[in-house]
Amino acid sequence: MAGLREAQKKMTRRLILSTALQLFEEKGYAATTVDDIATAAGTTRVTFYAHFPSRSDLVRALIEELNETLGRSDSPTHGSTAPALVEVVADGSPAALTGWLEATARDWDTVRPYTRAASEAAVVDPELRGVVDAWLDEATADVREGLDRADRFDPGSRRLRGVLAISQLDHLARNWEPGRWDSDRDQVVALLAESWHALLGDAGAP
Repeated sequence: MAGLREAQKKMTRRLILSTALQLFEEKGYAATTVDDIATAAGTTRVTFYAHFPSRSDLVRALIEELNETLGRSDSPTHGSTAPALVEVVADGSPAALTGWLEATARDWDTVRPYTRAASEAAVVDPELRGVVDAWLDEATADVREGLDRADRFDPGSRRLRGVLAISQLDHLARNWEPGRWDSDRDQVVALLAESWHALLGDAGAP
């Protein structure tokens, strides 16, 4: 019986999260209330708050889901890490960087609602601003770790190179859609890979 109740709790939590994500995509974070989420999920405010003390906590849970989708796991040094990203940056070859970006771009449609919701939430909710900034910093730290492993570029420039590379990726993943900027996804990824190789790759190293 306890197992059934636990399964039902997990299902309800998952339903609230998926409903919230859909509403954030349709209406935006700022315009979506707890009542909107509860009603659309077929539950109540009381049930919502039993799972999430606030909308901010719900967004934190969405970021955790996003990390799972992106293959990010706990890092002992900087919150979360994507080992594959560290490895391709350390490799630094055009093939490695392009291959990773192509694989990542295939998930853009899936991750876009999450990243847009988190970005919008950070603008209107000071409590989340630091959370979203820290999440991006974790990806930047992966890039720096890869450059450190390869001992490529001046150490003082490695973090900034990570900031530039991850900012490009985040902007494109959040904003590119078919037909936008007169570019298809292959073109977008090819140009992004060119930029990453100049910023991070072995060709750009002295």
